[in-house]
Amino acid sequence: MKVILTSDVDKIGSLGDVLEVKPGFARNFLFPRKLAVEVNAHNLALMAGRKKKHQQKLELEKQAAGEQKRKLDGVVIAIRKKAGENDVLFGSVTTAEIEKELADKGFSVEKKKIHLDEPIKRLGEFTARIKLFQGVEAAIQIVVQKEEGEEQA
Repeated sequence: MKVILTSDVDKIGSLGDVLEVKPGFARNFLFPRKLAVEVNAHNLALMAGRKKKHQQKLELEKQAAGEQKRKLDGVVIAIRKKAGENDVLFGSVTTAEIEKELADKGFSVEKKKIHLDEPIKRLGEFTARIKLFQGVEAAIQIVVQKEEGEEQA
């Protein structure tokens, strides 16, 4: 069955794509969620206009993401955490803490866009990637320091 996607669907396609899908998938998943419509002349014309507007919107978002990338690249944030022996943290540094520190510096970034290669569980310097848009990533430095007043007697 041929359908036209009415919005972006992860791992399936983007708005305006004409796809060949199984009838059950279209009937039980795409149509009830209004993610697709059947292919006909009217729907093709309608989706062509929507796709053009969507492409313009995506281009503006990509430009904004590029601008934010220039501002974010090279930003260094410091996070103070309690640490035990051998500079091992009690817990780990979370994306929510990174989001809060970025917000304190004036950057608005959602925590789901912050990606760490591995959990931060030690003191030291680490790099986090921020996925701003498809193909646009910024890298920030995270310095994890020992909380004051923790020096052992």
